Amino acid sequence: MLIETSSLKVNSKLEIDESLIVEGQYLEKTEIIELKNVKVLGEIEKAEMDNYYLNIVVKGIMVLPDSLTLEPTENEFEIEIDGNIDELLEEIEEKSKKTQFSIDIFPIIWENILMEIPIRVVKKDASNIKLEGNGWRVIKENDNVISSNPELEKLKDLLNEKWGVNIWQYLLEKFQKQEVEWEELITK
Repeated sequence: MLIETSSLKVNSKLEIDESLIVEGQYLEKTEIIELKNVKVLGEIEKAEMDNYYLNIVVKGIMVLPDSLTLEPTENEFEIEIDGNIDELLEEIEEKSKKTQFSIDIFPIIWENILMEIPIRVVKKDASNIKLEGNGWRVIKENDNVISSNPELEKLKDLLNEKWGVNIWQYLLEKFQKQEVEWEELITK
């Protein structure tokens, strides 16, 4: 987003009221499916010779995959960005794209949008989500379910019969003491 600064004089302000369209190449490496109605409102102030101060609010809707169903889900966001443009660009390790007559503030806006992506998004009408099916179910954190595989239990019993000792306990003790070698395990 290039901002024309040619009209700015020292201690003067330039109002910003623009819509932002983010190209697909930026969205490819993120979880964002789409950005809608992104509006940038605020001002740029020239404080000193080549020092510009940015004070903007970025509002919009980011479309993200639902954490449970992966369906597109709209998530509103509002970001306040306030600071010296050179310092903000330095924070995100981006070189300043200032010319004599313009400043590119898109990297600052984009980095702040990326930091606003929530870790988890669930649709508001997520009450009708299937939590179990044929041979599976969602286990909640408060479910203290410890189940074992019946086939592994049979193997455990077979190994106990053959060696007369709980093989898993034996191996665990040996590995903890680092007394067992791989060749020794293979030959047994």
